Amino acid sequence: MLEVVALSALTTFLLGVGNGAAGEVGKNLALSVGALTRRTLAAATPLPADAEGRRALAGRVHGRLRHDPRRAGEWALMLEGAPGAAAEPSGGAMPPAPWAFTNQEKVVRQLVREADRPWGGRPRVVLLSGPTGSGSTAVALRLGAETRDRFPDGQYYVDLRTASGETGPEPAGVLLRLLREMDVDPDLVPATEAGRERLYRQLTEGRKALVVIDHTTSLAQVRALVPSTPDVLLVVVVSGPPLLLEAERIAVPPLSDRHAKQLVRKVAGPEYAERVKARLPGVLERCRGNAFALHAEARLLTRDESEPASGGRVPVGPDHPVRAAAHLASLRLGPEAVRLCRLTALGGWPSVSATIAAAAADTDEVTAVRLLDEAVDVGILDALSDRRYRFRPEIRRQLAETASAEYGVEACAGAVERTLDALLALVLPASRAALPESWRTEVPGEYRAASRSVPDGVAVLAAEVANVARAVVVAEEHGRTGTALWLARSLWPLQLKAGYWDEVLPALRDAARCAEEGGADERMAAALHFQLAHCLGETGRWEQANRAARASVTYERAAGHLRGEASAVELMGLLSLNRWLYEDAYERFAEAEAVYRRIGPGEEGAADLPRALALIQRHQGRALRGMGRLDESRRRLSGAVDFFAGRTGAPPEAYNRARALTDLAETLHEAGDETAALAGITEAEALLPASAAPHRAYLAGLRRRCEAATDR
Repeated sequence: MLEVVALSALTTFLLGVGNGAAGEVGKNLALSVGALTRRTLAAATPLPADAEGRRALAGRVHGRLRHDPRRAGEWALMLEGAPGAAAEPSGGAMPPAPWAFTNQEKVVRQLVREADRPWGGRPRVVLLSGPTGSGSTAVALRLGAETRDRFPDGQYYVDLRTASGETGPEPAGVLLRLLREMDVDPDLVPATEAGRERLYRQLTEGRKALVVIDHTTSLAQVRALVPSTPDVLLVVVVSGPPLLLEAERIAVPPLSDRHAKQLVRKVAGPEYAERVKARLPGVLERCRGNAFALHAEARLLTRDESEPASGGRVPVGPDHPVRAAAHLASLRLGPEAVRLCRLTALGGWPSVSATIAAAAADTDEVTAVRLLDEAVDVGILDALSDRRYRFRPEIRRQLAETASAEYGVEACAGAVERTLDALLALVLPASRAALPESWRTEVPGEYRAASRSVPDGVAVLAAEVANVARAVVVAEEHGRTGTALWLARSLWPLQLKAGYWDEVLPALRDAARCAEEGGADERMAAALHFQLAHCLGETGRWEQANRAARASVTYERAAGHLRGEASAVELMGLLSLNRWLYEDAYERFAEAEAVYRRIGPGEEGAADLPRALALIQRHQGRALRGMGRLDESRRRLSGAVDFFAGRTGAPPEAYNRARALTDLAETLHEAGDETAALAGITEAEALLPASAAPHRAYLAGLRRRCEAATDR
């Protein structure tokens, strides 16, 4: 048995537990490991905060197992029954390379040389950079197209432009996007940045893969992706000045006039040769070798319109070819479409929908779609999936600046105000529809009726989460503090039901700060700090989570909101529980129960009180198990099972009953009552749908532990 529980295996296991797999099953595993660690070391042992501490803990545990074969057997079964490692990643799906790619073969050859050079222990990293519109993305995609045989194990492309701010996602968010591209099961994606980096390295070890991170804005976003294996090539694409990254630096130069002419002729096609010949000098002057500008103007040459009366004259400087192309394209649009694009560009939205564009331009959505499609036709907008659109950053800035000059400050402010109102009207009903019974998704009266017509609130919120995060910032800038706070409040179902912690965290940070500085009422401030604490806890930022949870408790007490206070104290207990601080967790759960019991008949939260107390009972049982007080744990958990089974008169809840049965089976197993534990496992399995595969797998592992204990 000792060969199975080798120090290396134990260390790997505890590193994984410490980094935390997402979801309820990952938490269950961590709690079971914490309890087993405490029994092994015969002492309270908090979960170490970092990898070094977890390695040290593995050494301490392993030292005890050398002299305790029975305990070694328990650890071996725990390792064996843990959720499986992530499957091998898929091959990825790079976007297609541009058809009209012209004369950057030299740059591609430089990239290939980096992929083919002797490794010598030096990571294969390329920093590919060029001015906006230079074609750096096209070069990276062309590399993928030409090197499929060199990277048979996968080609992965991550575009960071879809994040909510100008600086893009945080490093943990970049890792999350990459793991999603690798098709890692969401239930196996670690919650922490360190855990995601570790999984990324495990999945790429010994593989031949290409990783492209496009539109990178900071060194921090890609530092954790630098490969440590010889056959992985990381290409970091930057539009603008290069980052201070230790890498092979390759610049994408402007096209020469000769190759610029070739690109324009390729895009326009031979049927427009005469028109191209007549207008080519002006095109070359404006574009100065910028691939995007050349491509955009070549597309305009295929339209029937004559050259605009202005001649497309725009400021021509070293940084303006993309703006020049956008200006010329806007001259080919009607005034209605130009106005819509300019006003929509003002908010800096990560993506544009018909709802956003219609609100900005004060028109209907059918008209907005028609005008957006016209803008796509002339190259001002990029079309995305699901009838959404996106401005290139430089074009968006040019349009926004022009809007201010053309329409004035008041009209532009009105466009932003209408867009914020439209987002509120979209996401608040969606939030309520996603969790219609939760007091945390209560919304102002004018939005309640609309929630009944939302078929899938979570899907609506997921589609708009980046825009909502951006809108929180925009609303604060426009002095609409209340709007900013309600927008952030709407995201609760996403973090609770869909695990969008990385996506909602920026909005919650901004909104919580805004609530503190803007003098929001106590209940609003409490709710936002609760959401922030929950999100920080789910991503392993324990100290920050505790501070936010304590702030929520303080605000709820000031508001005299007993249900909110109890819920925030309960969250503090869960944060302690997940760190193996079982005594502190039990104290918080007992405190939360006392606050709940102060809610009198007819008071706010009274109708939900029996269910809230049953959940607290379950949490107390879990903490007591960690403390080794197994008889008390059994009583608490049995009470929770009875409540959720409907035996106390409350409506039965299959999901929570299965969770409580799982906890009870763990306690019974630790108490040596394997027969009762196995019966509880069977009962829990019967309650779970086929879609609950991670929970079913966890129960299967627990069953093996119980059966092995019976055999012993």
